Amino acid sequence: MATSVSIARVLGEEVLDSRGNPTVQVTVVLDDGSLSRAAVPSGASTGGSEALELRDGDQHRYAGKGVTKAVRHVNELIAPALTGLPADDQWRIDATLIELDGTDFKSRLGSNATLGVSLACARVAAQVCHLPLFRYLGGDHAHVLPVPMLNVLNGGSHGNGGPDLQEFMLVPLGAPTFREALRYGVETYHTLRELLVEHHAPTNLGDEGGFVPMLSSNEAALGMLMQAIERAGYRPGEDIALAIDFAAAGLWHDGQYRLDLEGRSLSAAEMIGLCRDWSVRYPLVSVEDPLMDNDWDNYAELTRELGNAMQIAGDDLFVSNRSFLVKGIAQRCCNCVIIKPNQVGTVTETLNTARMALSAGYSCLVAHRSGETEDTSIADLAVALNCGQIKAGAPARGERVAKYNRLLTIEGSLGAAARYAGRDAFRPRR
Repeated sequence: MATSVSIARVLGEEVLDSRGNPTVQVTVVLDDGSLSRAAVPSGASTGGSEALELRDGDQHRYAGKGVTKAVRHVNELIAPALTGLPADDQWRIDATLIELDGTDFKSRLGSNATLGVSLACARVAAQVCHLPLFRYLGGDHAHVLPVPMLNVLNGGSHGNGGPDLQEFMLVPLGAPTFREALRYGVETYHTLRELLVEHHAPTNLGDEGGFVPMLSSNEAALGMLMQAIERAGYRPGEDIALAIDFAAAGLWHDGQYRLDLEGRSLSAAEMIGLCRDWSVRYPLVSVEDPLMDNDWDNYAELTRELGNAMQIAGDDLFVSNRSFLVKGIAQRCCNCVIIKPNQVGTVTETLNTARMALSAGYSCLVAHRSGETEDTSIADLAVALNCGQIKAGAPARGERVAKYNRLLTIEGSLGAAARYAGRDAFRPRR
């Protein structure tokens, strides 16, 4: 749909994310006066091959985390290059950003600069086309509401003092609609808090809104979730399943995976054995990053052994990058790709990776970052892809709830055309 409206101004500024750290926000103004903006999230647990998040490094300002360099790149380098381009030509906009940067991992401009611009352009173009963002990005067939994977127990780098593993999630895949799935999750989340209080465990919140309890073991977290599901009136595995993000890179010390909470270290084979054991004893439908991001051989072994029983999701392994996904497909590593736009730095690259994954028989899980903003673009992205899965944190804290509320709005706008992915989202694809 041609708009014949061109980009008139691109304005970057430094704002704060959910951890109180600086991030980039970009406003794009068109020559008809239309404008929209986007803000870029930031991860604490990051893959070694993610596109560069450009920080200032000035220790006298925000402890080195300022983003004035990235903002300056938006205003002084990117803005002149995009001025006059058609607002609805996302491919050309993103190709211009990629060419202007000229590096493999956005190390000149910073992915926080390029993604902010790319997203803001997509948002304002959708507005001018009188389309919601999910329809603008996904076309007429975008109608599948994703299963929310609710990170209700935080650990690792997202919850100091909690479990070693980073995320323990509720997966309400047995609900009939997204609205009901969210209700299942919220009710179980509040029930979990009641259980923690009864056990005299702290109910402080981690970066992603989940509780950060002091428990006797990592497995105890799974036991708490099972109790919460049942007490809330739901059936584990039928109404609500479980998922884990191991964030294994944060466990890696001296050639082994160290579980400090339990005072033990595991080899890669033992980590695979742990996944196997828990998959039998708990209704696990997804494990993410259970191994280091360079351990392709063991990921292939894990996928061979458990890929038909559950989702093996690669985040640090793929970093939303097509080149790493091509290697994973060739070596049959994982059966799910985590999709995070700021790992690659443009909307087009994000869509290309996700669509390649889906065409190769992988599932896609669109995910937030631990340092989030009120921007709800990933909610629209999940529906645009019809991928059926989203991870946006616990049903708490405004920057997390904003994504879930956006999905409620999308579901309402679709009416009878809306379909909730439910259990189909986790059926083995390859």
